[in-house]
Amino acid sequence: MSDSSVSADDKLFHRRVIEATIRTGLVILLVLLCFTIVRPFILLTLGGTIIAVAVYPLFEKLQSLLGGRRKLAATLMTVVALVMLVLPSVMLSESAIETSQALARQMEEGTLGIAPPSDKVQTWPLVGEKLYTVWSLAANNLSAALSKYQDQLKALAKLVLSVAAGAGAMVLKFVVSIIIAGILLVYSKSGTEAVEKVSVRLMGEQLGKKFAGVSSATIRSVARGVLGVAFIQAVLAGAGLLVMGVPYAGIWTLLVLLLAIVQLPTIIVLLPIIVYAFTITTPVPAVIFMFWCLLVGVSDSFLKPLLLGRGLDIPMLVILLGAIGGMVAWGIIGLFVGAVVLAVGYKLYLVWLNEGIVPVKDEPVDNGPI
Repeated sequence: MSDSSVSADDKLFHRRVIEATIRTGLVILLVLLCFTIVRPFILLTLGGTIIAVAVYPLFEKLQSLLGGRRKLAATLMTVVALVMLVLPSVMLSESAIETSQALARQMEEGTLGIAPPSDKVQTWPLVGEKLYTVWSLAANNLSAALSKYQDQLKALAKLVLSVAAGAGAMVLKFVVSIIIAGILLVYSKSGTEAVEKVSVRLMGEQLGKKFAGVSSATIRSVARGVLGVAFIQAVLAGAGLLVMGVPYAGIWTLLVLLLAIVQLPTIIVLLPIIVYAFTITTPVPAVIFMFWCLLVGVSDSFLKPLLLGRGLDIPMLVILLGAIGGMVAWGIIGLFVGAVVLAVGYKLYLVWLNEGIVPVKDEPVDNGPI
């Protein structure tokens, strides 16, 4: 082979390498630009997808009742979901605003008073003595108590404001996610087909379809058995707090919701409020409120079997890690999205790990959107 032919082959090779590099670079640049554009909507879209998958069986029933009118059924479900979200949020927000205004007015007028603690507070384990001392000081001399603990109160105020701001942002994000869910329900059939095609393309016919089915079933299981139950518990707790006139009911309701999601007893938040209720009202309504709070605390024991049905078994540690990790990464809404995403990843990992080694337990057949 002559030197001229070798040189020509080298030039051709170099030219092709340069062309391939430029094309690859342009593709990468286009992908990065697309990701930058859609990044603000990724979390909202994930939330909408979770909602759409969770309510799809109900959507199918409503669509059947409406004579197969898909858009009308999706619109009705979206409106109902928005009302269920916005109405309690507005009521709790109004309660918090009215309480803040009343406290500010009483402090300006010098009429703000705190009932003295019961002697039984001293017998409480760990915190009884300190709590009794602080409570007694606030009841006898509120100005001295505020002056003595002003640093702690400032930190608490910042925390409360941060939680309130996060709650407002969470409600707004959920509104957008619900609207996205309504759109996904309209195009659920084509969306399901697209997900199955991608899964089959990546993992083959059998495993791809199994992955798609497991993903949908897991989303529905976690959304109903964990997030749905937590939402019901929070609504019930918020209703009781509003009836009793507890200050800042919205913040306490949000804390109940967070505890319920991470699978911790809601009585952690409700117990001090029960004690407070006995100091501001007569025994009969206080006792009724106490039993209501206890009912809220144990309601998950019968709501989970009712809502899960044939749901999948997800270890609570996975839910806890997903909720906490999601909150750290994405804020309060990450509690919901993180729990579902990690649960889906966990189930898909088990399917992949057991595929071809141990027969995988049949998952519920699901045709809902993903």
